[in-house]
Amino acid sequence: MDAVKEQTMTRTSKSALLFSALVTAGLLAACQPEASDTVAPAGAAEAVDAAPAVPPAINPDVWPAGETPFEEDAAIEARVQDLLSRMSVEEKVGQVIQADINSITPEEVGTYNLGSVLNGGNSAPGANNYAAAPEWLALADDIWAASTNTADGGLGVPALWGTDAVHGHNNIVGATIFPHNIGLGAARNPDLIRQIGEATAREVRVTGQDWTFAPTLAVVRDDRWGRTYESYSENPDIVAAYASEMIEGLQGAIGDEDFLVGEHVLATAKHFIGDGGTHRGIDQGDNRESEHDLAYIHGAGYPPAIEAGALSVMASFNSWHGEKLHGHSGLLDDVLVDRMGFHGFVVGDWNGHGQIEGCTPTDCAAALNAGVDMFMASDSWRGLHASLLRDVENGTVSHERLDEAVGRILRVKLRMGLLDDVRPSGREGSGLYEHLGSDAHRAIARQAVRESLVLLKNDNQLLPLAGSSDLLVVGVHADNIGVASGGWTINWQGEGNENSDFPNGQSILGGIVEAVAEFGGTVEHAMTAEYTARPDAAIVVFGEEPYAEFQGDRAHLDFDDESGLQALQALQADGIPTVAVFLSGRPMWMNPEINASDAFVAAWLPGSEGGGVADVLIGDDQGEMRHDFKGVLPFSWPATPHQTPLNVGDEGYDPLFAYDYGLSYAQPGETLGELDESAAVTADAGEGLSLINAGRAGSGFALSLVDAVSDRVDVSGPSSAVASGALVAQAEDRFAQEDTRRFSWTDEASLEVTPLAGPLDWSGDTLAIQFTYDVSAAPAGQVTATVGCGDGCAGAVDITQGLTIAEGKGWREAVLPLSCFAEAGADLATVSLALSLTSDDALTMGLADIRLVDATDGMSCEF
Repeated sequence: MDAVKEQTMTRTSKSALLFSALVTAGLLAACQPEASDTVAPAGAAEAVDAAPAVPPAINPDVWPAGETPFEEDAAIEARVQDLLSRMSVEEKVGQVIQADINSITPEEVGTYNLGSVLNGGNSAPGANNYAAAPEWLALADDIWAASTNTADGGLGVPALWGTDAVHGHNNIVGATIFPHNIGLGAARNPDLIRQIGEATAREVRVTGQDWTFAPTLAVVRDDRWGRTYESYSENPDIVAAYASEMIEGLQGAIGDEDFLVGEHVLATAKHFIGDGGTHRGIDQGDNRESEHDLAYIHGAGYPPAIEAGALSVMASFNSWHGEKLHGHSGLLDDVLVDRMGFHGFVVGDWNGHGQIEGCTPTDCAAALNAGVDMFMASDSWRGLHASLLRDVENGTVSHERLDEAVGRILRVKLRMGLLDDVRPSGREGSGLYEHLGSDAHRAIARQAVRESLVLLKNDNQLLPLAGSSDLLVVGVHADNIGVASGGWTINWQGEGNENSDFPNGQSILGGIVEAVAEFGGTVEHAMTAEYTARPDAAIVVFGEEPYAEFQGDRAHLDFDDESGLQALQALQADGIPTVAVFLSGRPMWMNPEINASDAFVAAWLPGSEGGGVADVLIGDDQGEMRHDFKGVLPFSWPATPHQTPLNVGDEGYDPLFAYDYGLSYAQPGETLGELDESAAVTADAGEGLSLINAGRAGSGFALSLVDAVSDRVDVSGPSSAVASGALVAQAEDRFAQEDTRRFSWTDEASLEVTPLAGPLDWSGDTLAIQFTYDVSAAPAGQVTATVGCGDGCAGAVDITQGLTIAEGKGWREAVLPLSCFAEAGADLATVSLALSLTSDDALTMGLADIRLVDATDGMSCEF
């Protein structure tokens, strides 16, 4: 094998994987554009295996039996019945609907008597993800005031505000960002989980929200899933042990005076059920496991969560044997409520009801009838309100079922004290902005970082490094709190965040500098393996870029960004001892990187307290440890890129590093020998190297907007634009939330895809660039596609005519062989610009996917 792995070619587009999930579930017709001009994402057919034609019947006796931990409260019951008796049908229908704050005004919340609002991953006051904390509290007051207004004759039941505070109050600038769940699973510290829950609840209360959509109780069995990092472990015992601790940390303990009030918030056990076990790890896909395994592996966290007082459970996007959970009465009613004793209400996921066969986001009585009590009708709430009123009037939804759902919601609101006529800013803990990123909360987070680190290799006992050493820290990720925090951080995908957006945080580099300064050493930071003075040792920080949900789905587990490997190999060649710190949301196959390191640390997604990494890696001035490694693997580490599913206890279990593996200074283990590098995924895998996935840069590439005056802006978050306004990128929904981007030119500008690890050699490949695109406004001038190869070296192809013809035709595909760019002057041996799309005038087009595929005979240079 060459010293550097061959450029990986197989990262399947996220839109293709989601497309597969929709096809598998029989939902494509309700989700795709008109079939006449639609081209299915490439590779979709390969990912689809037919689900059983008839879903199996549920046997409740298979499931663990439980009872509600709550004693019946006569006063609450009397008040619920009184409210129901005085509410109009319109008010009741409003109570079972939740709208996203970016899709509704406070006044509309009151007019429609909606029971709840949420802020989705990219929703915030004024549609500004970086809104200051007081703006959040002010909006909470406005929503409360509108929902409690009785001028229309209604009862004025306060709306409940839910937020995805899944690793701290992560939507708020300045909040403490805790490690994602995968790291907490490595720590094996239930008491720490409770402390994190308490700190998170305290910070949520500051800005006026009442409810968090956490904890995730998924037991992930296929690490290709893009939500693997939201799971504590592949082992259901760990998930079960943590479930009650996080629930009680967030809500308080049943019977305590501050249960659900004061500085506590409503928790959510999610996603019920089987989300971590979908076929091939496809997000929102189909779980095909037995009912026993569904109950005792994927359902392991729910009995302890219910026993601890969980009063909100979120229905999952996935199916079980082809039947969507949002419409599965056997699991929602017969199992969750009747068998397990759940006493709260079931909330849907983002328009998840629309995925039920025969439903749309604006019309779905089936979900309510199946046991969903509150629809997360983020942007579909208005149409859903109208259709539910119709369904109640014509008997499709019975008054009894509507009353049952509303009653469940009212009981929870009453337990929370929401009907006590106190606006959010007047509640305990609200407006105490000093709680956001407080020293006490940061100390908990720093401890969590220390305890989550897993040491996989430490040859010659390189670690800990003496604090008096001269150290080189390499990599852009070393000084990037946003990358260390991952998805669900300030925005949905966690992308585009600067260190200044974490005013109370510290990067990994910052922690190392602080530690070394204390003991008399020095630190030099470089983007690549270059240094001005030869260091005693180097720390290379690298890893996955942030992602969330389906946008993180993968076809394999080969880590395909070469930048970290190149730095490690260069330092190794110089004879400099190296420590690799790998940031990721899952275990990945990276034998070349491990071979090129003297020490290798899996740091997961540690969050805003990078100093916790330095606490363990950096010793005192004599090199004596200050903190030992405590983390052990919560997920098995693969021996090959395609070794998934891989779970402890499976037949033929043979990982590279087993579940529970982890070295420490106290127990150093044996020297790790040379690992086999031959399993690297290469071009023959045939699925194509993604330059753009679901509107985002593919792994190993940067996606940028560049105008005629050389202003360059990385494409990230829901919206990006060059300062001149000549080119704007806006995230849009195609098959799912923000799975594509629309690019709007008003003047000369370019969209550029550049390799992060330097020039690529495509000279020996017979490949083509395949575009999945949609033109909504034809070009007013010339548009060119260009492959660049350094200063003065490029090959451009005019694609104006093809884009003009495509206007209004819906989603299409086009293919341009690389030979076209070579004929136009590109040197494919030194590709420094993988692709540039340049328009010299107005143009609006959507791009879901651009990737390299095998070229076939007969391909032309006409777009």
